[in-house]
Amino acid sequence: MGKSRAVKVGPLTVGGGAPVTIQSMLNVPAHDIAGSVAQARELEAAGCEILRAAIPDLQAVALIPAIKSAVAIPLVADIHFDYRLALAAVEAGVDKIRINPGNIGSDERVKAVVDACKGRGIPIRIGVNGGSLEKHILDKYHGPTPQALVESALYHVRLLERFHFYDIVISLKSSDVATMVQAYRLMAQACDYPLHLGVTEAGTERMGLIKSAAGIGSLLLDGIGDTIRVSLTADPVREVLAAKDILKALGLRREGVQVISCPTCGRTRIDLIGLAHQVEELLKGCPKQLKVAVMGCAVNGPGEAREADLGIAGGDGCGLIFCRGKILEKVPEDQLLIRLKAYVDAFPELPVEGK
Repeated sequence: MGKSRAVKVGPLTVGGGAPVTIQSMLNVPAHDIAGSVAQARELEAAGCEILRAAIPDLQAVALIPAIKSAVAIPLVADIHFDYRLALAAVEAGVDKIRINPGNIGSDERVKAVVDACKGRGIPIRIGVNGGSLEKHILDKYHGPTPQALVESALYHVRLLERFHFYDIVISLKSSDVATMVQAYRLMAQACDYPLHLGVTEAGTERMGLIKSAAGIGSLLLDGIGDTIRVSLTADPVREVLAAKDILKALGLRREGVQVISCPTCGRTRIDLIGLAHQVEELLKGCPKQLKVAVMGCAVNGPGEAREADLGIAGGDGCGLIFCRGKILEKVPEDQLLIRLKAYVDAFPELPVEGK
């Protein structure tokens, strides 16, 4: 796929070959300013890079300056139907508008939003959702098919392009993973606007993460997608952590430790499941770009995980610490975590075996 065009969202660039950014959305009631600010700070600290807030009425516009003064990440105003809310959000200093221009009425209203966004250098995200497609498009395609999602998005795009507005980001979300993936593939062929990936209404944390990893991951591996949101019926901080893990699994994020571990078998003579969780907890704040293996077999483990920068393997009361398949040290099982942490802290200046 060709490179998408670049769109500025506050200080960030979305598209144009820029790194894929992570988004999430506040779920505190919109009129709870203090609660929204507190959650915005939590999301920024967790690694959220673009934050969205629902603006259901003019009273909620007060969220924008409050959040902007509390966090440094760009803020998106989520607007439905009322173009006056978009104008008020722009005036309040928001960094991006999410609105579907076909839902706000006349050309004059669309032009008013376009002119306001142009004047402040604010992009617009067109957010098409399988559950809210236009009736004539649903009738044409007999349901929310990938082609229906694309046609709806292009309809909204043309309304903006009519007024020479091109700072556009597009999302085509469906709760069905296969529909979502095919829609984005079709859209990537139809235009070069940056694409915001997500599986909408994906479910609770477990199933939502599975669906998001399958859909978002498939597209990113195809070179499609510029910014992502993992939608979970959960604390939005969990969305951010899940998005980071997806990007790390795909090799699109390198910071932090990646823990790999074997699935255990009948040869395992150590509490590998508990140990793997302990290693994750031990190293979750470490900024080093390391792959750390937790293996259940001292005989085969170091060789099987030779691609890991560091690893541990053990059983029957003792364990091994190894580096890229080479054994560094044999230690008692109860010292594995302590010694592993010492090696992580010393990496890449590791002692040579035998010295």
